[in-house]
Amino acid sequence: MSNIIEKRMVDFFKAHHVLTLATCTNSEPYCANCFYTYIENNNYLVFSSDEDTKHITDVLKNNLVAASVVLETKTIGKIQGLQIKGKLIEAKDNELKLANKAYLAQFPFAILKSTKLWILKISYIKMTDNRLGFGKKLIWENK
Repeated sequence: MSNIIEKRMVDFFKAHHVLTLATCTNSEPYCANCFYTYIENNNYLVFSSDEDTKHITDVLKNNLVAASVVLETKTIGKIQGLQIKGKLIEAKDNELKLANKAYLAQFPFAILKSTKLWILKISYIKMTDNRLGFGKKLIWENK
């Protein structure tokens, strides 16, 4: 496993904009769908959400999360997706400036809503890409 993120993964992040975020507190799992932007230089996913949502109240108790980004298709040979693990933190200071600029560039309508920006600092990515062969997996991990 290399510390350099596979270009296919980066391209996949950039080609999509909805992630499914999974949280867990008190042995109770939960998931939410969020519009995201990907900041390649920092390997971050950025999304906005209110603090009173279930997924964010969970994160405030346990910021270790999982997520996925998938291509929706019924064609087995085209199946692609990313499974992700990392830590979710509130965007602050310089990270907030970077996150805000990137998020508003992709979702300019977000300027109308007052929510917080959150950063998913990715520690693990598994990419399934059946175009490379049935069940082909690519793994990246930040050690």
